[in-house]
Amino acid sequence: MAPPASVHRIELPRLISVGEGALRDLVAALRIANVGKGDRVVVVTGPHVWARFGDRLREALGDSVELVTVTVTDSSIDTAERVASLVSEGRVAAVIGFGGGKSIDVGKYAAFKNSVPFISTPTSPSHDGITSPFTSLKGVGRPYSVKTRTPIAVIADIDVISSAPIRLIRAGAGDLVAKLTAVRDWRLAHRLKGEYYGEYAAKLALLSAKHVIEYAGSIGRGSKEAIRVLVEGLISSGVAMCIAGSTRPASGSEHLFSHALDILAPGRALHGEQVALGTIMMMYLHGGNWRKVKTTLKKLGLPTRARDLGIPEETVIEALTVMHRIRPERYTIVGESGLTREAAERLAKITGVIE
Repeated sequence: MAPPASVHRIELPRLISVGEGALRDLVAALRIANVGKGDRVVVVTGPHVWARFGDRLREALGDSVELVTVTVTDSSIDTAERVASLVSEGRVAAVIGFGGGKSIDVGKYAAFKNSVPFISTPTSPSHDGITSPFTSLKGVGRPYSVKTRTPIAVIADIDVISSAPIRLIRAGAGDLVAKLTAVRDWRLAHRLKGEYYGEYAAKLALLSAKHVIEYAGSIGRGSKEAIRVLVEGLISSGVAMCIAGSTRPASGSEHLFSHALDILAPGRALHGEQVALGTIMMMYLHGGNWRKVKTTLKKLGLPTRARDLGIPEETVIEALTVMHRIRPERYTIVGESGLTREAAERLAKITGVIE
């Protein structure tokens, strides 16, 4: 039964474990999920992640459950439905997402479709979906977000995560910097469209961005201590989405720009790299300190020019002119009519994203 319209329900993880050797808390997470000894648990993972860290996960679980491994290489709706069917047929008690964004998104979706608990176990800090109730899938010609369920537990082992490629670490930081404009867009939609706005969720998301700015140099170098700060920021951003009941605190016009690039130039860059580039330009439109954003990205080691990501300048301009169509129900600084080609080109050139 749905709650009354005046009730705002918040679903949060029941266990969050962050630190060196945190994988050992997987057994505690399974207990919270009411998984008994010998129950079947599906691990959704990537082939490279499993080859490198699969033994650690098996050792952490011991003989507590029957483990079934499913490897995925993309996060398409077709793959997510295939894994959901495997979970349905296997009498599975819980699903563990063990890997990067693809594994966690597919695992979260499969668990949701089968009404079984999901445990998020990231191996890289590349995005903030590790805690949120939202799943990013690709299909029907465009990327889109599906509301699923909040993970019952998040197990973030810093020993594992700190060994992720530095590019993924930097991309995760870029995803957090994006909250600077996402919150501005959310506030704007509240003022102009009467959309619900949650001050606490907004401030929590902004706190994650501010921590990244403070530790930018250390994160860019891959410092283990700074990576823990990054992971905690990504978790906090996910919690902000749980509190808000939407992706609003974490995703605004900069994400629409990234989604447009996913359509126009798929596979050229990582999600966090693209939203970081978008944040520079959207901060300019908001009248904020876009130069400080650019300086932070440089400290992180993130590209601030499209050409450094292999994205043609013309593609950037086109993305800026079509991004408002990606999610027309989501009001942002680019408005309902979007940017003209002339305005888009001027914006990209002024901020140095193109030359």
